[in-house]
Amino acid sequence: LNMDGAVRPRLASSSADLKFGAVATETIENALLHLAQQNERAVQEAAGRTGSFRETRIVEFVFLLSEQWCLEKSVSYQAVEILERFMVKQAENICRPAPVQPRVDTKTESQDWRTLKEQLFNKFLLRLVSCVQLASKLSFHYRIVSNIAVLDFLQALGHLHTKEELLESELDVLKSLNFQINLPTPLAYVEMLLEVLGYNGCLVPAIQLHATCLTLLDLVYLLHEPIYESLLRASIENSTPSQLQGEKFISVKEDFMLLAVGIIAASAFIQNHECWRQVVGHLQSITGIALESIAEFSYAILTHSVGANTPGQQQPVPPHKAARALRTAVPSNT
Repeated sequence: LNMDGAVRPRLASSSADLKFGAVATETIENALLHLAQQNERAVQEAAGRTGSFRETRIVEFVFLLSEQWCLEKSVSYQAVEILERFMVKQAENICRPAPVQPRVDTKTESQDWRTLKEQLFNKFLLRLVSCVQLASKLSFHYRIVSNIAVLDFLQALGHLHTKEELLESELDVLKSLNFQINLPTPLAYVEMLLEVLGYNGCLVPAIQLHATCLTLLDLVYLLHEPIYESLLRASIENSTPSQLQGEKFISVKEDFMLLAVGIIAASAFIQNHECWRQVVGHLQSITGIALESIAEFSYAILTHSVGANTPGQQQPVPPHKAARALRTAVPSNT
């Protein structure tokens, strides 16, 4: 654990050395409570936000870049989250109404808006690389991506930048996010819940679930929109959600605790489907998330990964009832 109570990321190459059940229960309880509080704040702050920059090609680019630079798995997730929040901030700044100025005509305002948008577009690759570099600096010090490595990478893509421009780009990201970039990732929630499951007597070993969880977490990031779109449609029992319903569902997309239980439940089904109900029951008692919500999320993940024969056919309640717990965030009326 680090000083914030969040789980320290681990090297992807050292997954065989992972150990669960070595931390005192009191420490685990405090850390879990801290993560739950952080998650609650993130869900509340997500209300009203629009847009998502966890687009498949962007996420894939970050993942491949992190792999090329031999970064920890959690660094790639954190880089995506930093980039997501930074781009949302930039989009909000561009779309924010400018102060009324009597002598500024509509044509000038439109030109200013296009200029800001063009600048954001032209610097996107630089900002993306800066987010990866910043995420690496939150990891172990010997895994920091050097400026030389970044400059060489950008030059190979035909983008020439100086060290000063790299520093300015990092500072721009930091200032935009008020220097708050040490964000918990879904992996922190997954690993913490696996730790608790081990103490609760889960029939599937935590270390066995961990590897599958990483694979499914990658999948959710790469197929973020399709998976959450299927969740939204299930929650409102309608194949064509309205814009308002989509906006209300943003808070669900930012609920990492919900994502973590869905990932673990899906992993448990893949590892040992006979133990699936027991694992889901443990997750419900630990987090307070409804069994139906856990089942619905794991169903969505599995249908996008392994297809048929998923918990949807085994859960004790019909699919239309399984969606009810998610409806609290998505009103059915428009």
